[in-house]
Amino acid sequence: MHEVTAGAPGKVASRLELSAGALAANVATLRKLSVDTNGPRALGAVMKGNAYGHGLTQMLPLVHPLVDVLYFITPGDALTARAFEQTKGLPRKQVLVIGATDAEEAVALARAGVEVVVGDGSWRETAEELRRAKLEHPLRVHVHVDTGLGREGFTPGQIAGGELDFLREAADVLRVVGVLSHFANTEDVTEQTYAESQLDIFEGGLMALRTSVPVEEPLQRHMAASAATLVLPRARFDAQRVGISLYGLWPSTETRLSARLVLGRVPELRPVLSWRCPSQVVKWLPAGSYVGYGCTYRCAEATRVAVLPVGYYDGYARLLSGKAHVLVNGRRCPVLGRVMMNHIIVDVTRATHDERPLTATLLGKDGDEHLHVEKLADWAQTIHYEFTTRLGAHLRRVVVP
Repeated sequence: MHEVTAGAPGKVASRLELSAGALAANVATLRKLSVDTNGPRALGAVMKGNAYGHGLTQMLPLVHPLVDVLYFITPGDALTARAFEQTKGLPRKQVLVIGATDAEEAVALARAGVEVVVGDGSWRETAEELRRAKLEHPLRVHVHVDTGLGREGFTPGQIAGGELDFLREAADVLRVVGVLSHFANTEDVTEQTYAESQLDIFEGGLMALRTSVPVEEPLQRHMAASAATLVLPRARFDAQRVGISLYGLWPSTETRLSARLVLGRVPELRPVLSWRCPSQVVKWLPAGSYVGYGCTYRCAEATRVAVLPVGYYDGYARLLSGKAHVLVNGRRCPVLGRVMMNHIIVDVTRATHDERPLTATLLGKDGDEHLHVEKLADWAQTIHYEFTTRLGAHLRRVVVP
């Protein structure tokens, strides 16, 4: 008798394949952009959103040896990285939480040697909690300068006006080791006028910070995410926070066009992720048969279909209904009717000659055909960032060469 674990994927289930070779190639490409006459800059990996949907558990062992800094949104993910290092006996990387942190989490992060971002005034109370904890070392912090995104951070005027005085008062438990900001509009344009103005504001904020509170020099400055790393050399500073491009995806079409102008070439980025799904059923439907809920599709002729056990629960968006195709044996096979919670039905009449089980590629390469996530996102009326991060955490993720 076979034991079945609750929630475990069955043999007939879709899987995400993660290419270790593609990841290493992307890091090598990005490393070349991180070197100038002053030497190499730090290359950091942003692993928020379950590593952009690729899977934090699976990606962390691949990413860790390749980069200098690990960036997370949540304290829990950062502590997961520290636990991974301890379990594997690995040297500690610089780890920075760029999201919100409460007082209790700040204490845990300080003890784990994880750095955090200070972006609002709540840190006055957090400093008191850190004192009560009687830490061996101060918590290392990076000050967020709001340069025009309107999210976290202090404007240069606020810094010069004394809103960071609490950092001076809390120098015994909070050590300023970095300063950062985030661009608002590098990906949607091919000209970077607004980004350049943000860089000017950032440099003003940096000057105000150095004259307002004690800082540890050299202060680590970082502002460039993927797009700025690729097309805005002035923004690279001391470290790059690389997200989407680490996983082999361009931030936008505009970024790709800008790269050709700025770099004189388009660097190769190789998608790390592919999505494949074995068939549940392959069968013939007579001409005139309806397919799926709502009877939105009717077969004009006898049609061989494959039922694939994947649907919007898994992250295959319902808006793909009647628009998308999958790849089978290197052929495009349209999705028929509506995407269901746990199933889609595709026309495989011209892709296979019998009703034997098959494997469909929902995302990635099959033969000479390549189904890009940008195209799936376009069909689903969204962006590829959202598409990958919505891939179900329950999906099986396997590392391939």
